[in-house]
Amino acid sequence: MPGSLKAWCETLRRFGTMSLADVMQPAIKQASRGFAATPYLHECIVDGAKEMRQDKAISAIYLPNGTPLNASERVVQAEYAKTLATISRDGEAALYQGPLGDILVDYMKDHGGFVSREDLASYRTVERSPVRADYRGWEILGPPPPAASGVHIAQMLNILESYDIAAMGFGNAATIHHLAEVLKIAFADRAAASGDPDYVGVPVARLTSKAYADERRRAIDSGRAQQWGAGVAQLEGAHTTHMTAADAMGNVVATTQTINNLFGVKFLIPGLGTVPNNYMNLYDPRPGHALSLAPGKRVTTSMSPVMALRDGKLVYALGLRGGKKIFPSALQALLNLIDHGMSLQEAVEAPRIWTDGNALEVELAVPDAVRAKLTSMDHKVVAVPTVAGA
Repeated sequence: MPGSLKAWCETLRRFGTMSLADVMQPAIKQASRGFAATPYLHECIVDGAKEMRQDKAISAIYLPNGTPLNASERVVQAEYAKTLATISRDGEAALYQGPLGDILVDYMKDHGGFVSREDLASYRTVERSPVRADYRGWEILGPPPPAASGVHIAQMLNILESYDIAAMGFGNAATIHHLAEVLKIAFADRAAASGDPDYVGVPVARLTSKAYADERRRAIDSGRAQQWGAGVAQLEGAHTTHMTAADAMGNVVATTQTINNLFGVKFLIPGLGTVPNNYMNLYDPRPGHALSLAPGKRVTTSMSPVMALRDGKLVYALGLRGGKKIFPSALQALLNLIDHGMSLQEAVEAPRIWTDGNALEVELAVPDAVRAKLTSMDHKVVAVPTVAGA
């Protein structure tokens, strides 16, 4: 469901200091005049070229003459510029009640899609209170369900709080082992009970409680890797972009958005110039599960814009990209800041690890001796260039 536009416009009206037209003007300019493709964008086009070649509209922009745009060649999105100009003039109504919505609905109808005019007109944003965690005197704020990230970051911080992470040191086998174990615990619980709280009884209070952390911690073996199952059940009843911005008045925004895979569904809607996301592939096609499909249901996400406060004052705001590896990466950034004394830049660039209970991915920057020690502790170590996004 295309809900981002409504959220941005409502946020601007409530908290912004500029008009929608002024805010959107730079994007309209970039779309209409074009910008130089970067080497990274070229690599992304190459990765998605096979699927994008099947759609003339998206190929015309990114694969002219059938070949991927090279670095420094211009990316011009004239049709998208017109869409943005319409929104800047008419606001979000242009999509949810107006002509842009008509184009989207007609395209979906002609191609077997399921977005209707009623879906657009009835869409409402939902404001929820953030998940709060206390970690060594710091207050951590994260996204609430349906996002899985805030709950499980809080859960993992609670478990780790009783270990002297600072004394263990950054990047050694003991620290990585304990990180891996809490990640496996979190992913087991995430699979069992994360989802849209309007449809799934997400046990937020239990997952984020110190008592539950104590219970899970008691089962951790500090010298050996284990397999973990869920400790909770439902209560009855990733290619991504992050931006953090602050202004002179002390207002801070941490926002993460995604169309899931690179170029989303890898086709473009003629008349809009937009690429739909393919985020529905995160749903579980089987009925009866936390992430099963249902009308009006909001999909869970690992997106993790987080803030860290000390004595009630905001000190850090951050986020990352990387699909379901985002919230484990955000957790490690917080540990780097609080336990290891890194700067904000160092904290988000330091080598990371990731596991969801299968292989333990460890960045190549972690020394061979540390990876060998982890292997001896029964971790299935896989060395990778990077974990999640920059």
